[in-house]
Amino acid sequence: MGMTERVGVLILYVALVYHVGAAKKVMPVAGPDIYKNKNLDQDILLPGEKINNVISFGAKANGKFDCTQAFMDAWRATCHSKVQARLLVPEGTFVLSSMFFAGPCSTPEPVTIQVVGTIAATTDLSEYENNEWLFFEDMDGIKIIGGGTFDGVGKESWKTATDCKADPSATCIRNPSSIYFHRIKNGIIQNVTSTNPKGFHIFVTNCANIRLRRLNLTAPDDSPNTDGIHISQSIDVEVARNTIETGDDCIAMLHGCHQVSINNVSCGPGHGISIGSLGKVEEELEVKDIQVKNVSMVGTENGVRIKTWPDRYAVNASNITFSDITMQNVKNPIVIDQEYQCSSKCKASLVKIKDVVFSNIKGTTTSPIAVDLRCSSKFPCESINLENIGLSLNSKPTGSRCVNIKPIYKGLQNPPGCL
Repeated sequence: MGMTERVGVLILYVALVYHVGAAKKVMPVAGPDIYKNKNLDQDILLPGEKINNVISFGAKANGKFDCTQAFMDAWRATCHSKVQARLLVPEGTFVLSSMFFAGPCSTPEPVTIQVVGTIAATTDLSEYENNEWLFFEDMDGIKIIGGGTFDGVGKESWKTATDCKADPSATCIRNPSSIYFHRIKNGIIQNVTSTNPKGFHIFVTNCANIRLRRLNLTAPDDSPNTDGIHISQSIDVEVARNTIETGDDCIAMLHGCHQVSINNVSCGPGHGISIGSLGKVEEELEVKDIQVKNVSMVGTENGVRIKTWPDRYAVNASNITFSDITMQNVKNPIVIDQEYQCSSKCKASLVKIKDVVFSNIKGTTTSPIAVDLRCSSKFPCESINLENIGLSLNSKPTGSRCVNIKPIYKGLQNPPGCL
């Protein structure tokens, strides 16, 4: 073997080793929750806190000028400040291309981005090299607040969007998310609006101690892949008091979601609240300790759903509760689908689902099958509880379907449980 061939083999070997190592997924370490037991509704300017107005750094609020460089300069001044500081986006419309808000930051307390006006995205997708719009990374303590709006200006991009959820490959390229949290601890997004994103409204991954509160997320019901809140590989995420009207899942929880609490959310239009799809790629992390309660759904494609790919990869999902949910004209109210994206002759899913509770779920459906539980023939669902279910089809009775599962029933059951 010649020297050139040896070097080529060595490079290939190193690349393969790096690829295998990179595929290994681990959960983030939560650390102290600095927001626990604190009143998060009030925004109080700290003594000596410096305000960096983006206009002072050259931004123009005319809806035309590209303010990306001005925002970058304002962010660096804010993040690297040795005294407490905040970045202020005042009234007006500021055009912004794809941008990194990179940490860590030097401020004594969590850095604040106060958005009062509107931040509007550029429309040229070739500018989004990192496949996200506003990318926040490597920070311990950040607050995005202010009552303003993030406008993804996504309408044109929807025409060429790829449905990555239905694509069985792991190489699908989705449209940019509007707000992307990666390796963030102690992060808050509160009291802002996201409208017409190119992709997801908010994507949280590899994060810990996250609060998503008082959000208004809107997009047309036919906008593709516009999940409201998309969470993966994160621990201690609280989602509360949000209104979500969008074209895909109101909230989606993928692999590695631990200790996620969803409370007091209005969903619809949209595709409901989903766990999964799970088992799509290798090295997925288990999903556990999920609580969804006090949710209203109107006209959604699905209600509450767990979905897994058949015959792909193994992962566990357990200790999941959906409770106190009202539904109005929801197509598929209660679903466990372990045959996701498979129309016939499905091979068994390798995902194990157990300890799931559906409780106090009531309202109306547009489907003759209101409770649809299709589990894996290789790993049947275990300890699935249905308590006080009341779902009607325009005052007509509805039905249940159960495959590879023996549900545990308590209280009212409408539709009647599976025999």
